[in-house]
Amino acid sequence: MNIHEYQAKAVLKEFGVPVSRGVPIFKPEEAAGAAAELGGPLWVVKSQIHAGGRGKGRFKEKEAGEKGGVRLAKSVAEVEQFAREMLGRTLVTVQTGETGKQVNRLYVEDGSDIEKEFYLSALVDRETGRVAFVVSTEGGMDIEKVAHDTPEKILTFAVDPATGYMPHHGRAVAKALGLTGDLARQAGDIVSKLYTAFLAKDMSMLEINPLIVTKDGHLRCLDAKISFDSNALYRHKDIMALRDITEEDEKEIEASKHDLAYIALDGTIGCMVNGAGLAMATLDIIKLYGESPANFLDVGGGATEEKVTAAFKIITADPNVKGILVNIFGGIMKCDVIARGVVAAVKAVGLQVPLVVRLEGTNVEEGKEIIRSSGLNVLPADDLDDAAQKIVAAVRKG
Repeated sequence: MNIHEYQAKAVLKEFGVPVSRGVPIFKPEEAAGAAAELGGPLWVVKSQIHAGGRGKGRFKEKEAGEKGGVRLAKSVAEVEQFAREMLGRTLVTVQTGETGKQVNRLYVEDGSDIEKEFYLSALVDRETGRVAFVVSTEGGMDIEKVAHDTPEKILTFAVDPATGYMPHHGRAVAKALGLTGDLARQAGDIVSKLYTAFLAKDMSMLEINPLIVTKDGHLRCLDAKISFDSNALYRHKDIMALRDITEEDEKEIEASKHDLAYIALDGTIGCMVNGAGLAMATLDIIKLYGESPANFLDVGGGATEEKVTAAFKIITADPNVKGILVNIFGGIMKCDVIARGVVAAVKAVGLQVPLVVRLEGTNVEEGKEIIRSSGLNVLPADDLDDAAQKIVAAVRKG
């Protein structure tokens, strides 16, 4: 689960991490009050969406001006103007694609006198099973570009969970950033607090870009992006309360209600599979034969008929879907349960696109008989390769 920048900074502030003062606003009428509370003389007005590249983004609407999604205001009047221009508009960034995202929240923040900008992040390193830090002197830039063009400017290290954060980690960060004296001490303190926050809140990714040195000699987190491990959210009701469903795909929200593992993709073939590994193989073979999957959907090993019906409805709700592939290997999941769910879903929502069903495993013959006797226009498949070729051909046929 992702949260907004202002929420991320509030979480970090709980752990003593230095962040700029700011006020979130949801209506243009709140802008003047926020600016007055902060005092000025410089304010930064930031669009709050779950995407990066906001400063270099552009709004679709002409009324929003041409200054991007992050703007420096030099007066209360400018803060009000920017709020009117930005709220309710659609911001397009490199991460949103041309569809963009509507800006429903702004963060009015104190302006900062910046001396230097750095990059600092923490994430779960799946190779070592540890929390790893990524540090670079190239703050404010796309870290992927830095890694590609100047990899020598990036330091990475993992923290041993048996010892946790140690002073030498802070010294390594300070050395990588060229910090000495009090700034080096501040760097160690920040890394320690970020590590504590990362573990305490079950984060999966924490990115500070940029981490700045102010002209009066202080380190501060000027931006913050946090993702949380969704499987651990039951332990953090305070974090769950920060969820903004307007930033999420409606189909993914509906899937979460039925405990379905669903991720929307940009292809044309809807997939319903049981088991994450089989689902990935299904997506791969669709690509192999020249088409693209419209989703990742794992109904799990113990899905009920109702769950399968819900999954089918979610797939058909996607207007980009031109065909559907159901690929089930019955182990714990029984093929007859899947078959009844598919039949029920098709009868409930109708079937306007080609449907290929491949069943194998527990109660496979019962499942196939249910499909055959349903009267539905379903293409049966003998195996995964056969299923992929049939659905690709059907979609291309139109």
